[in-house]
Amino acid sequence: MGKVDIKVIIPAFNEEDAVAKVIRDIPEDLVSEVIVVNNASTDQTEKAARAAGATVLNEPFRGYGSACLCGINYLSRGPVMPDIVVFLDADYSDHPEEMSRLVGPIIEGSCDMTIGSRALGNRENGSMTIPQIFGNWLATTLLNIIYGANFTDLGPFRAIRYSSLMNLDMQDQTYGWTVEMQLKAAKLKLPYIEIPVNYRARTGKSKISGTIKGTIMAGYKILWTIFKNLAWNT
Repeated sequence: MGKVDIKVIIPAFNEEDAVAKVIRDIPEDLVSEVIVVNNASTDQTEKAARAAGATVLNEPFRGYGSACLCGINYLSRGPVMPDIVVFLDADYSDHPEEMSRLVGPIIEGSCDMTIGSRALGNRENGSMTIPQIFGNWLATTLLNIIYGANFTDLGPFRAIRYSSLMNLDMQDQTYGWTVEMQLKAAKLKLPYIEIPVNYRARTGKSKISGTIKGTIMAGYKILWTIFKNLAWNT
């Protein structure tokens, strides 16, 4: 098998202090392109990402899923489709240098998707709030009961074979993105595994877990997505 083409999508909203660190720690010899989707930022996120060497796309409709969909649409228009797509956050809470652990099983052919599990890895004190921890537990418990899955986390650091990603027909534009991907993978019986990853306190204040409104809205959207997709079928 020849060299595997891996591309990275990083949704970013007001992450001028962190995004360059994320790009810097991505193994250069592993990926062919780093795509930062500037999601209606009002700071210097776009400038910082470009200076760090990333391809920068601008998505004016604010929402985590919207940014991810923008990145996927960009890939689908390319002359050559990548083999693997990696998603991670722009806040430097993930450890990009662990990327090889996520893509390894896909390259070897043992699965089509890997989820970086913070529940199985080491979390720095204060890196996740109590509502985040409870929300992850509740969402994955429901996924496991309703969809017959075996998840421990909705971790944003994940990798997936490009062809499998396209088969999932991702739609969510906001907080339900990660859970939509996992429940659809479970319904399609897509082979996946969880990889323990390390997680640290993010750079700057969270736009979701850092506010009561954000936490409530994210929790509502995740639960709504779980039940809405009961009827989803390819």
